[in-house]
Order: sequence, then structure tokens, then C-alpha cells
Amino acid sequence: MRLTLGGRGPALRLRNGEISNKAEQMIPEGSASMLIGRLDRIPVWSLPGLFIGVIGLGFLFTFYDIFDINVSFIQTCIEIVPGCTPESAADALGLPVLLNLVGYVIGSLVLCPLADRFGRRDVLLATMLITGLGSLLNAFVDSYVWFVVARTVTGIGIGADLAVVNTYIGEMAPRQGRAKYTSLIFLFSAVGALVGVWLGLLLTTPPAPFPLGLPVALASKDFAWGWRLMYGIGGALAMIGLLLRFQLPESPRWLVTRGRIAEAETVVAGMERRAERHAPLGPIKATLPVVARPDLLGYTAILTSPEYRRRTLVLFAMWFLSYITIYAFAAGFTSVLAALAYSPPQAGLLTAIAVFGFVPCALTAYAYGERMERASWLIAASLLTLLGSLIVALAGHAMRLSVIGALIAFYGFNLWVPIAYAWSAESYPTRARTTGFAMVDGVGHLGGGVGLLFIAPLIPELGALGALLLISAFLVLGAAIGQLGTRTRGRILDEVSP
Repeated sequence: MRLTLGGRGPALRLRNGEISNKAEQMIPEGSASMLIGRLDRIPVWSLPGLFIGVIGLGFLFTFYDIFDINVSFIQTCIEIVPGCTPESAADALGLPVLLNLVGYVIGSLVLCPLADRFGRRDVLLATMLITGLGSLLNAFVDSYVWFVVARTVTGIGIGADLAVVNTYIGEMAPRQGRAKYTSLIFLFSAVGALVGVWLGLLLTTPPAPFPLGLPVALASKDFAWGWRLMYGIGGALAMIGLLLRFQLPESPRWLVTRGRIAEAETVVAGMERRAERHAPLGPIKATLPVVARPDLLGYTAILTSPEYRRRTLVLFAMWFLSYITIYAFAAGFTSVLAALAYSPPQAGLLTAIAVFGFVPCALTAYAYGERMERASWLIAASLLTLLGSLIVALAGHAMRLSVIGALIAFYGFNLWVPIAYAWSAESYPTRARTTGFAMVDGVGHLGGGVGLLFIAPLIPELGALGALLLISAFLVLGAAIGQLGTRTRGRILDEVSP
């Protein structure tokens, strides 16, 4: 069976065959298609401005949690791992990072399909709750085993949260600004990363004269529990984010696919009123059919379509390889530098300064992210990361040159992330958008754990140049694979991913 709009629009057909009469649930032509047309004509962010902060606070905590292990883990390892030293901490880092990322995969694959079936907002509440509980558990563990368990629980929440948040942004942002607003939310990630790393430097490293460390750092034999305080702060941030998320409306695109037209109308009407404060809205172009498919959600929608299977393979390979680089820097840069004979305070300070490269990359992506196709941005980001790594490797222990290289590297790999987030969400239909994101980004996170687990032991043998170039090369390879992806910039979501 096919559905067209007044004989003018293209017919909707499944790529693997006709839709069965029994399974299909038609949405009324005019109301559903008109609602999506009304939504697609809105040219600006049209939710309350406060909601940017509400969503952003969740991202702030998520990246706080990703980065808080970077500087703090040396102190954590010394306290809970028998025989751990600053030089050997990198060897113990691989397992908690890997199982944290396994948690990402579990959370993504289990919770994200629920967001396609039951809605974005309710799952956003559940993911933040799980993440906060995991962080609080980390604050009270007394052994390496329980530390790893707590990191895994946190990963379950974060893995799903990243997918649902990016799906939500992609569905609520104007079509000419999906990468732009994903990058704006990502700016909160930069703040979270900065807070996580600098708190780690303050609370978990001993004082040392600048630039060998932070003179006001607090760690000592009498204060070896700064890392616990960090995870407690993370849990508190998560609980605040959870309470604020109750204000968010449901995605009208999702509501339409579930036949909840009246609820979608209420959300869209409010968005139109806010948008009209900036400029009159253009005409409605309702040219695409809308079909509710209660039998074709999540994995079924993706795995039964040759086109979505192909997109999934490309995006998964891209993310898996890129996360080897991203997590080596984001979660392990301090430990990598310590393995290359930097002192812990110096390695921590260099990482803390490098994270400032996070902020301009988010601003760049916000201001210019819609100027080029997503795949082109990935090439630029990977080459910048490679350049920064080369400078750090050749700088030796020349601190100023190392800082420049680290800033460029952190700018580069973080520029990759918001663009690739937007691209991944755009590449799947509303009925399976969070599931698709979970399959490529969530499972792709395993690359980060695998990379740290197998690369860390090689670092002393490879030396600075070999280790940093090897780490960066995976991002370049991921960008090359990304060139096989679908063009999405500025296109209507239902056209890109019907």
C-alpha cells in the first residue's frame, strides 16, 4: 500500500518490499504531513532559550565524566590498585575505560530503541538518572574492581544519553542548522571537559611550580581522596540535569510517527509562535508522505533496509576508528604523557591547558558547521589532530611548543565530534533515529577502549613520535571512510532518511 499527498507527493515504499495492510497504520494525510511541513519551514531555534541550557547541562556532565578520569586516574590508581605508580597507571587505565565503553554499548543498544518506541523525553530522564548513580558509586568505591563496575554503570547511562540528546537536537533544530545547534550544545561539553580536567589537576596532583604543575594543587599524603570528591560533584551535576529535563517537550516528529497528532500540534504551534517573533514564516511545503509503522521501529527499520544497513556499516567503521584517537586523548592523554616520561603534574597541566582547545572548536562548528558537507569537516579535523600530535612529539619536553601542539590536537579531534554527531542522527529515519545513532556511535565507542588497551603497552617502545602518530592515524582513516557517507547538509530530514 502507498500513501501520497493529494497526488502531488512521492509515494512511500519500503526498500525491502511493499508495506503490509495489516501492519500499516496510516496517519491522516493533511494533519500529519502539514505538521511536518510547518516544522520544516521554521528557520530558527524555536524552543525557549532556557532549553539550550537544560540540554546543555546534561552534555556538560557527560563530558565532565568522560574527562574527569584523565588527570585524576593516577591518584585513583595509586590509592586502589596495589603497586600502582604514576609510570604504570596507563596500564591500569585500559580496563575501566574499555568497560566504561562496553557500558556505552549496552546502554545504547538497550535503551535507545526505547526512545524510538516510547519517546525521547522519558528516556532522557532515565539515562541521566543512571549516569548520576554511576558517578556517585564511583565516589565511594574501595577497590579497583568496584571502580571498574561503577565506570561501567556510568557508561550505560552516558552511551544512551549521547544518542538520545543528539537525536532530540536534530529533530528540534531547523534543517539549515542541525550541525550548528548540535555544536552549540557541544559547547557545554567543552565546559564540562574543562571543569573535569582542571578539577582533577587541582584535587588530584601535588603542587609543583608552573609550568611543571599547578602551584595551588591540593593533593598530598593527607589529601589523597580528591578523585572521590570529583565523582561526587559529577553525581550532583547529573541530578540537577535530571530535574531540569522534566521541562522539555516531546519531539513532534516522534509524536507524528506514533499518531499523536494533537500533542504534536501543541508543540509545533508553540515553536511557530516563538519563531514568528524573529521573522514571518514562509509557506508550508507538505510534499512528503508520513506513515506510522508500529511494526517497523528501531532495529527492524534499519536491518530490513539495504540503504540503512550500508549507512550503518560506513558510520560504524568511521566512529570505531575515530574513537581510538578521541579516547586516547580525552581519557588517556595524561597517562600517555606520563608513560613518555613526563612528570604527573607536568602531564596533567599540559592536558588541562590542551582542553582549552575544546572551546574554539565548538564555536567554529557553531559558526561555520553548515558551510561545508559533514565529510569535508572530518578531513579537516583529522589533519589538524595529526598536525598537533606531530608538534607535541617533536617538541620533546619544551613546554611552550608542547602546549601549542596539544591545543591544536584537542581542537582537531573535538571539531570532529559535533559534526559527526549531527551527521549520524541525520542518517536515520525518525522511527529508528536513536537506534541508528546507538548502533554507530554507541557501539563505535568500543574503539576507544580497544585502542587504549592495546596501544598503551606499546607507548614506551614506540616513543613519543611513533605513539602519537599512531594514535592520530586512526582519526585520519576514519575520515577517509566517512567520505562514503550520505550528503545531508541543509536537506529535509524526511528526504534524507524516509
